[in-house]
Parts: sequence; structure tokens; C-alpha cells
Amino acid sequence: MEILITLCARGGSKGIPGKNIRLINGIPLIAYSIAHANAFSSKYKADIALSTDSDDIRSVAKFYGVETDYIRPENISLDSTGKMETISHILNFEENKKNKKYDFIIDLDISSPLRNLEDLLKGFEIIRNDEEAMNLFSVNPAQRNPYFNMVEKKNNGYFGLVKEGNFLTRQSAPDIYDLNASFYFFRRRFFDQINPKTINDKSLIFVMKHICFDLDHPIDFEFMEYLISNNKLDFNI
Repeated sequence: MEILITLCARGGSKGIPGKNIRLINGIPLIAYSIAHANAFSSKYKADIALSTDSDDIRSVAKFYGVETDYIRPENISLDSTGKMETISHILNFEENKKNKKYDFIIDLDISSPLRNLEDLLKGFEIIRNDEEAMNLFSVNPAQRNPYFNMVEKKNNGYFGLVKEGNFLTRQSAPDIYDLNASFYFFRRRFFDQINPKTINDKSLIFVMKHICFDLDHPIDFEFMEYLISNNKLDFNI
């Protein structure tokens, strides 16, 4: 079984400048995902590939053990570039370089490092045991529920529930999940599709039992650093 782990880290982060190599509890953010990639690789002998357009990120990754001769092209280093396009490009590069075909691709999002090896191993078993599944992504139980306490503007100009249902309590409504962007598993055939979509009719989820969120704004970074540096997490990352 051939597995590729991708680490996608663009240099130009507008929300949090220098985010991917910014120190969090004294360690560059990308180093957490490199550690997770190495831990998973020690179990399954996976290859690890870095996709970046930044020499600074490439240098930091090399210091933590991930070296690459791949340089992400400018045309897929834009704010508008989708994650699937980025992964597909480095996947093809690695397969051509190593003259092999991967069975699974695992993307570890640099901006959402609150995961551990146990999460990855359990998530991998879920997708491995479902031959029909195209992909799997990590989630957390949602704090808001579109059947009960989320509204949207309707065609008549007034507001109503996002999803209709006769539920008297939030607990009686269907379970809803938030994507936390931490990790994604793909079968290789996922990338043989034209314009593959992360959420499709063959998607699975892995529900994390602990806190996990991605870094979109500076306050997110400060909050995550507080949790890590003050040992407020109830699990080991």
C-alpha cells in the first residue's frame, strides 16, 4: 500500500502574515504537522511531500526533516486557488518523480494542527474499511444547528430556519458537524475525477472528541497558543 502525505503551505497568508512558520509555543506552526506526518509515516511508511511557493517555509520544513525539490507554480499559489488543485499538482509531481501510483493521499492542514496520531490512525481505518468511499475529512460536533437555531433569508424577504423540521429541542434535531480542516484522506481515484469536490456523495467523516479549529484570524492564533502553552488541551498533540 502506497501512501502520500501532503503538507500545503503557501507563503502569502493575508489573515495572519507568515502564519505557516510563525512560532506557536516556541515552535513553527508547520512543525506540528510535520511531526504528525512523521508519526503516521512510521506506521505505514508513507512518503511526505511539501507544497510551497516560499523559500522561507521550505527552509523551516527542511530543518524539521522535510526536504523537497518541488516548487509550487505561481498559477496555483493564488488566493483563489483551490486546495484540490494544489494537492493534485504535487500528487502528480511525486508519482512521476518516484515512478509509483499512490493508493491513498493524506492532506494535513498546517493551519489546523490540533490533532494527534490516534486521530489519523482511526480515521484511516474508517476509509480503508469502506471500499466505496472516495474521501474522509475531520469534523467536530457543531455548536449551532440549522434545524433548530440557524436562520436564513427566504424568498419572501423574511427569515426562517435554514433546514425545516419539527424539533422542539436542539438535542432532538439531527446531528450536525463542523469541518475543522485538520486532515483529509483521499483514495487515489478521487483525483481522477474532473473538478473533484471535497464534499461528495461518497464522503465519510471522522468525528474528533476533542477541540480542533483552524487559524483564520490573528485572535485564533492567540487562542490556540494560549491552549498549547498553558497545557489547556485535554489530549496530546
